Amino acid sequence: MDASRTRVPYRLRAPLLVCCLVLLGGCTSGSGSPARTEDTASARAAPTTAADDLQSDYQRVVKDVLPSVVEIRTGNALGSGVVYDGKGHIVTNAHVIGRDRAFEVTAANSEQPLTARLVSSYPEQDLAVIRLDKVPRGLKAAAFGDSAKVEVGQIVLAMGSPLGLASSVTQGIVSATGRTVSEGGDGGATIGNISAAINPGNSGGALVDLGSQVIGIPTLAAVDPEFGGGAAPGIGFAIPASLVKTVADQIIRTGHVTESGRAALEISARTVVNDSYQPAGVAVVDVKSGGAADRAGLRAGDIITGLGDTRITTVTSLAEALAGDRPGQRTTVTFLRDGHRKTVDVTLGEQ
Repeated sequence: MDASRTRVPYRLRAPLLVCCLVLLGGCTSGSGSPARTEDTASARAAPTTAADDLQSDYQRVVKDVLPSVVEIRTGNALGSGVVYDGKGHIVTNAHVIGRDRAFEVTAANSEQPLTARLVSSYPEQDLAVIRLDKVPRGLKAAAFGDSAKVEVGQIVLAMGSPLGLASSVTQGIVSATGRTVSEGGDGGATIGNISAAINPGNSGGALVDLGSQVIGIPTLAAVDPEFGGGAAPGIGFAIPASLVKTVADQIIRTGHVTESGRAALEISARTVVNDSYQPAGVAVVDVKSGGAADRAGLRAGDIITGLGDTRITTVTSLAEALAGDRPGQRTTVTFLRDGHRKTVDVTLGEQ
């Protein structure tokens, strides 16, 4: 699936839900006979109570987490970030900071913008860490949850500064987990994502569950090629909190990512097309000496058409297939050499 950095608006659906519940509560009784007055009153009161409870949950989460979400201003762009710890580290998207190294950060508890500098950027997973030059009193770090426990249908809130509107909050549900999307054709980040409706411009902000824990960092929106590549309504993506913590902890500790956790064949490659000009595989351009592909016997000129049970037609599809594997994992590579189809076992390396 292709994705872009254009956000998709999402309108609050709670009032519609309440209306439906009221209609259901007042239409029938369990026996098919007229309901007693007290039963009818209880049925009408129940949706109101449920709506009040949900509203209270929203307000509590916003109060807990929004102070940890900041606005990041670069030389020519605007985005969001999340306070990662009490030392002034802020995690955001690599595409939010671009190539800048100095930033203005507006925190919820500061009247004036604060200055910050880049610690390190990791475009391969669209993540970056910046650090405030001076940590203001009362700076609150967000709590990051276990994204492995996220379930489809779970209510989430997206917080950030879309279009420069600081401290904005929108609501949606998780529509899928574990999806792998790639940005920008044969390049850019390939990320295993939580999928949810996310407001325009929330890149780098917080996707939060009703337990006030950050479960993801909004990053991309799906695009619809049938409508000129515009954003597909209601579908956005977030980098899971587990990956955010893995990358951020390494950057803070060493200044860069030492272990990506991303499987690789350790080759350079390009997409090839068939006689109908349709993508037909991935041509190996170069093989890293001693790397995974080299040990498996792959060489320049081979055309990869499969990884495990997954058909490979483009560099992007190969990257997406590898995103679901781990370094050290054993799999098979199917390829063409001199017109002959071959399959070899390979132990994946690390990118």
